[in-house]
Amino acid sequence: MTQPRSAPGAPPALPCACASLRRASRAVTQLYEEALRPSGIRITQFTLLQFLALAGRPMTQGMLGQLLALDSTTLSRTLKPLESAGWIRSVAGPDGRERHVELAAGGRRVLKRATPAWEAVQQRLRHALGPKQWSALDELLTSLTRRSREL
Repeated sequence: MTQPRSAPGAPPALPCACASLRRASRAVTQLYEEALRPSGIRITQFTLLQFLALAGRPMTQGMLGQLLALDSTTLSRTLKPLESAGWIRSVAGPDGRERHVELAAGGRRVLKRATPAWEAVQQRLRHALGPKQWSALDELLTSLTRRSREL
């Protein structure tokens, strides 16, 4: 297999969309993890807390997983320590089969403490990409998520 050409100093182009997305995701995740480390929270946890805060209401684990494109096993594994830490509450739904998840007061405090570090990384990335690329990236990733689910 021949290596695709890329700009000097840039990571080599990969022939697989999944591999390219995963590599980009790992690189970006490392930036957020480093920034959030002093807050004692991981970017995966921050994302869930932030999403629940933005939702402003309890939601089923199923809906949360669907909106964040997380399978139920990964979501359950990620939610468990958040509930143990008192950052979220999880209660049985009306029929007892579904779990409803909401942000707890402890989660609001952690989110408030970690948000400035998260915002700093957001600003660095926005600046590095510029407004046009930042907007295009957001649109492309949203579209890619939607299209992938349709296939």
